[in-house]
Amino acid sequence: MARPPKPKAFGSVPPAPPPRPKAGRTRARVIPEAVAQRMARRIAIATGIPSLMGMAVFVGSYLLVSRGLLDIPPVVTLLASGTCFLLGLLGLSYGVLSASWEDSPGSLIGTEQIVLNIGRLRQSVREMRSG
Repeated sequence: MARPPKPKAFGSVPPAPPPRPKAGRTRARVIPEAVAQRMARRIAIATGIPSLMGMAVFVGSYLLVSRGLLDIPPVVTLLASGTCFLLGLLGLSYGVLSASWEDSPGSLIGTEQIVLNIGRLRQSVREMRSG
């Protein structure tokens, strides 16, 4: 009795064609270098300072308690450092949304850019959902 031929695992199936870009989406969207640097600086400041403060709370609390200068309950240390780390997390969003997404650098704090950039972000999400 003759055995049926063994199927070839990869040889018998032709390779799938590469995915084609959707119509109207051929333009690549890349963040300009100046805008990326601006965002990175703001993120570093807005997340770095609160994160360092969160670590400093632990060190300061340890030093005060270990030397007997203050009796700080652990929950106070936890809440204070957690608040600082939460501010650092919010600073991440602030750093991206407060940076000017245009070629012009914008203001030092960037509060006028937040509303504009949130609107742009919402518009981009709507475009992605619709098509």
